[in-house]
Amino acid sequence: MARRPGPTRRPLTLRVRITLATTVVAAVALVAGAVVFGVVLRTSLLDAVAASAETYASDLSEGSGPSLSSSIAELDDDDRFVQLRNDDGAVVAASDGADGVPSVSESDTEARRIVSVDGDDYLVVAEETDDGTLVVGQSVEDAAEAVATVTAQLAVAVPLVVLLMAATTWVVVGRALRPVERMRREVAAVTASRLDRRIAEPGTDDEIGRLAATMNGMLDRLDASQSAQRRFISDASHELRSPLSSLRQFAEVARAHPDRVDAADLSEAILDEGARLERLVDGMLALARADEQVLVSAAAPVDLDDIVLAEVRRLRASGGVRIDASAVGAARIAGDAGLLSGLVRNLVDNAARHAASELRIELAETQDGVTFAVDDDGPGVPERERERIFDRFVRLDDARAREAGGSGLGLAIAREIALAHGGTVTAHTSTLGGARFEVLLPASSE
Repeated sequence: MARRPGPTRRPLTLRVRITLATTVVAAVALVAGAVVFGVVLRTSLLDAVAASAETYASDLSEGSGPSLSSSIAELDDDDRFVQLRNDDGAVVAASDGADGVPSVSESDTEARRIVSVDGDDYLVVAEETDDGTLVVGQSVEDAAEAVATVTAQLAVAVPLVVLLMAATTWVVVGRALRPVERMRREVAAVTASRLDRRIAEPGTDDEIGRLAATMNGMLDRLDASQSAQRRFISDASHELRSPLSSLRQFAEVARAHPDRVDAADLSEAILDEGARLERLVDGMLALARADEQVLVSAAAPVDLDDIVLAEVRRLRASGGVRIDASAVGAARIAGDAGLLSGLVRNLVDNAARHAASELRIELAETQDGVTFAVDDDGPGVPERERERIFDRFVRLDDARAREAGGSGLGLAIAREIALAHGGTVTAHTSTLGGARFEVLLPASSE
């Protein structure tokens, strides 16, 4: 028969753990302090009793003269006893009630010897005199009572202080954690559809205030990321729908009117729209890899000038614009050759689409790294749009860019590739009158 698992033990809350830890530490510290205090107090009181006994012994031996024995015999003090012993240890004289005191020498009293006489404890001291060893016992009853009184008071005070500290810690920690619990409830209410909700900040510059500000910053980033993702999905759906609709339209016309659409036209349409779909899918995959920070899988030395010159030859073969590549010099960086080829192609194709008649391409190693730039004599990019054009699916002239084959992903992919290689891409005004796109990449150390 299977054994039914027992109930899961609920872990203690942070408030309980802090209170318990504080209470235990306080209790141990207070008990240890009380013990040390009791020991120190007892030692101090016994020192005072010993000093009093020694003073009394000195006064008695010096003030009695030749009649020390008779002076001792006449003494009658309940708080003190006196004995005089000869060199053999025999009692020569003793005060009232001191006959039963055991033999005590001066060396015995160095260890604070306490003897019991008729049920009372006495601390004894010994002093050598001409008549023998003078032994004085001083009652420790007052000292014992003082220690007992203090011990009793500490036995009551320590638990009270511990309880008071536990209660204070419980209240203080509860008040300190109350904003955290409130933030927990507010964060629990945040859902994927309500990322616009924010945590009420206490307005203080302490840990709680900074935690609330940090969590609101995190929610801002999540909200912005979700909004960007939704825009990306919406734009991607729109861009994919256009070539798919064209393919569907050509197929429907070819089926309904085969005499109007020949095989060559249909093949050309399918190839064009298929290539457009392929570019879109490749671009979205590249951006998805960039978002996951796995765009560059392995870095190797790459001669960037070879890639640039290959693109120059391709553009010259296609015709349409003049290309000035006289400023292309040797440059080597560490990176992914395929991605760097895509970076160069996206920038030169973008410039070729917008150029009126001329492109200028530059490549050089500088003190800051490797600089690659593409200039065109087209309409340029307004200054206020020079950052926005690197966003995904952004086209300053949607209709013209779509007709020219642009998807609005080329510049976004170029920037992600540059960032993955530790570089930057920026837009400026070209001396040719159009736009200048400049890439700065770290040079290879090999």
